[in-house]
Amino acid sequence: MNKFEPQKLRDLPIEEVAERLGLQMMHHKSLCPFHNDHHASLSFNVRRNTFRCFVCGANGGTIDLTMRVLNTDFRSACRFLNDGNITTVNYGYVGTNSHITEEKKQAFDASKYERYFINPWLSTEARGFLYDRRMLDQRVIRWCRLTSWRDRQGVNWLQIPYYDADWNLIGIQQRNLNTSIHDGDGGLQMPRFRFPRGSRCSIYNLPVLKKLKPKEPLFITEGCSDCWAMLSSGHKAIAIPSATLLKPDDTKLLKALTANLSTPFHMYPDKDEPGERLFMLLRDILPNLEHHHLPVDCKDFADYYVKKRKEVII
Repeated sequence: MNKFEPQKLRDLPIEEVAERLGLQMMHHKSLCPFHNDHHASLSFNVRRNTFRCFVCGANGGTIDLTMRVLNTDFRSACRFLNDGNITTVNYGYVGTNSHITEEKKQAFDASKYERYFINPWLSTEARGFLYDRRMLDQRVIRWCRLTSWRDRQGVNWLQIPYYDADWNLIGIQQRNLNTSIHDGDGGLQMPRFRFPRGSRCSIYNLPVLKKLKPKEPLFITEGCSDCWAMLSSGHKAIAIPSATLLKPDDTKLLKALTANLSTPFHMYPDKDEPGERLFMLLRDILPNLEHHHLPVDCKDFADYYVKKRKEVII
């Protein structure tokens, strides 16, 4: 394929392109990298070979997705796709991409990243975000092994490792700390979140499950920030940003806590329609999940935690 054939690049399977860009998908959806998404609002249409976010409105095809995720121009996006070794699939004859098995997808290579979390380092920007803005307990940050780095464009990233219950690295979420960088239209130049290819980021803070005692409460939060706030409040917690991204093994693990430890589950859903919908989806999996209401002036638990901390300081 040469550089003068962009139509062939537009015909590359949109979901394979998304995975190469680091998006994690299940059921043709992923968390949207263009806004603070907790509910897998980025949808892929494999028949039309397009993507659309029904929250922020981002949409287009393979080249559009590449340009937006990589914050690059048309030519550079085409070069990235042209060098990607992505196999073309004729979706005109296939209803879904279920024929692309998990075994054929590139697995997450933990060996490339494990060394970054042995001795975590936090930049000034990361410390300001975690300790000054979020007011989190330093012991929580050490437990979660958060670290940071700065890319060649000068963008500061917080690296959030995802481990299984035995502390095996299974994925990474990279959070953009330069939220003040905008393009000419007022939108973010860089995506808010990125995921190295193959990252499994469906449940966050799984190692805490090994510390659960029988009948000890476990809080389910909607994102890592809420989870850090809940941990800093003295509660054991995990984060499930989207029930639609839960794999069967994840569901089995949660149900086993009820069966083996009689674990009571609790949740403060975000004060919006997606938050309540997530609670209802999770309650189908965990019938004993208890709903807690946030104060009217708090949008999520992290917001509630900061307000309470400021009250204590005052």
